[in-house]
Amino acid sequence: MVLKLTLKPYERFIVNGCAIRNSGRRHSLVIEAQADVVRGKDLLDGSQAVTVVNKVYFLIQTALTRADLREKLVPTIQQNLAQLATVFGPPTVGHIFEAANYVSKSDFYKALKQLQPVMEYENELMNHISATHADPDEAQPSQVHG
Repeated sequence: MVLKLTLKPYERFIVNGCAIRNSGRRHSLVIEAQADVVRGKDLLDGSQAVTVVNKVYFLIQTALTRADLREKLVPTIQQNLAQLATVFGPPTVGHIFEAANYVSKSDFYKALKQLQPVMEYENELMNHISATHADPDEAQPSQVHG
């Protein structure tokens, strides 16, 4: 399977664990052999892995970028995905099941892509909770005294 990457100036990507950065111009690369490839925009910095979903995403990302750790990480990833599946409902839980399916096939990039909408939803929930706690009057309906 051939993969064509069109890279923005200075865009970073990882191929089989090796970080590569594009020069100052737009370029296209064709990867003609099977390889583990992930763009920098899809990478999560370890310090950002503070929420439950982000932690699972980071574990999958590590399995993608560190082939030497995959065998050790996969059971942990599957266990964490199973726990996530008990927390979220439709349609989000479908993404979690798909991510687990891709992990079982060692297709870690597709597993990451499945978790991205889950991370977005989790972020929306966290923002809603933060806003609710910041303004407690919005959290409770106003009471009418009569």
